Amino acid sequence: MTALHVKNMVCNRCIYMVDHLFREAGLVPFAVKLGEVELAEAPDAAGLAAVEKKLREFGFELLNDQKSRIIEKIKTTVIEYIQQPAPSEARVFSEFLGAALHRDYSSLSKLFSEVEGITIEKYLIQQKIEKVKEWLSYDEWSLSEIAYRLGYSGVAHLSSQFKKTTGFTPSVFRKMKDHHRRPLDEVGRPAADRPGQ
Repeated sequence: MTALHVKNMVCNRCIYMVDHLFREAGLVPFAVKLGEVELAEAPDAAGLAAVEKKLREFGFELLNDQKSRIIEKIKTTVIEYIQQPAPSEARVFSEFLGAALHRDYSSLSKLFSEVEGITIEKYLIQQKIEKVKEWLSYDEWSLSEIAYRLGYSGVAHLSSQFKKTTGFTPSVFRKMKDHHRRPLDEVGRPAADRPGQ
């Protein structure tokens, strides 16, 4: 079994797309999950080049070095944590991340800050705020339900963090026509590094 790590796989549609691109390149995955593709055997150089080309066309990238793979795993684990049914009932994020990567949280935090230029905590907050934006734009849940689902201590804490990050209160944001949402793979990246900037 060979595991290949893919950058920018941040949602179920990404999983579907990456699976499709591997198959188009003649490599049939054994399993595909956020940030990772498992193959029954290691691909040859031609197969690897073909899949790398297809992945780049759609904004994905194979990760070759250990640090990049760890950073991508941290990012996908943050997204998995936020997508839990009720993170407030789950274990503390630092424990969740440490267990998922089988590494000490402080070393992961240091590496993430060095490579990404922001802390894991700030990245987690940015991802939470994008999730809040998504749920506010659907207008299905109250702020107290959103706060509970994302593990905030209450609506005041969520509102304060939301306004600090976006410049708007959740109520004002909910009424806006253009909700200014960012793709998950661009959260935490400076504007100059985003495609089309």
